[in-house]
Amino acid sequence: MRTGVVLPSFRSEPDEALTAAAEAERVGVDGVFCYDHLWPMGQPDRPAIAPFPLLAAIAARSPRLVVGTLVARVGLVPSDVLVSQFEALAVLAPGRVVAALGTGDHLSAAENMAYGVPFASAEERREELGTAGRALQARGFPVWIGAGARRTVALAEAEGMAVNMWNAAPHQVADQAGRSEVTWAGTVPDGGIGQLLEDLATAGATWAVFAGPVDLAALAAAARALARGH
Repeated sequence: MRTGVVLPSFRSEPDEALTAAAEAERVGVDGVFCYDHLWPMGQPDRPAIAPFPLLAAIAARSPRLVVGTLVARVGLVPSDVLVSQFEALAVLAPGRVVAALGTGDHLSAAENMAYGVPFASAEERREELGTAGRALQARGFPVWIGAGARRTVALAEAEGMAVNMWNAAPHQVADQAGRSEVTWAGTVPDGGIGQLLEDLATAGATWAVFAGPVDLAALAAAARALARGH
């Protein structure tokens, strides 16, 4: 199982995210990921750095790291533009880009509306998700679909895309792993990272991506210990 971290991108400047990415590469974390929001959820007075320029800067500086979105929301830009953004990122990081996609939900609708971007129905967003996901698969990208409505998960299963589950319990991961590839994302539990990594690996997750704050050295050490145990 590979490990990753979500970068601190809800900032006015990229320095903290760039520093975190460099440290992640130094200690041996496999990848770094960015949210795709116009502002932090429910906090329109706070800034958010766009994911693709930030990931591009990291890709150019850190030749070992996998870089990806978590998740890029369909509908913020047309699907062909979204696909081309991943293609441009892959020029800087060939073979190191994860295209994680999501439909968004009512909690993110205000972001669209504030900038005059239409917020389509759930079914229309799901259809667009499938269109973008298939186009990215055809170009060789690993595609993760943010788990949400059962129909969204069913789309991922039918198309052979990974299902990304947020803060899912290991037994939920194991259940989904019987139907598709599963990647996990979430926060560090009170009990620490080590046991959770072991449980997720046993359940069949192929990635575990942690949102901050994260002790990067501890994450890398736990991943090494897990690899030795397996």
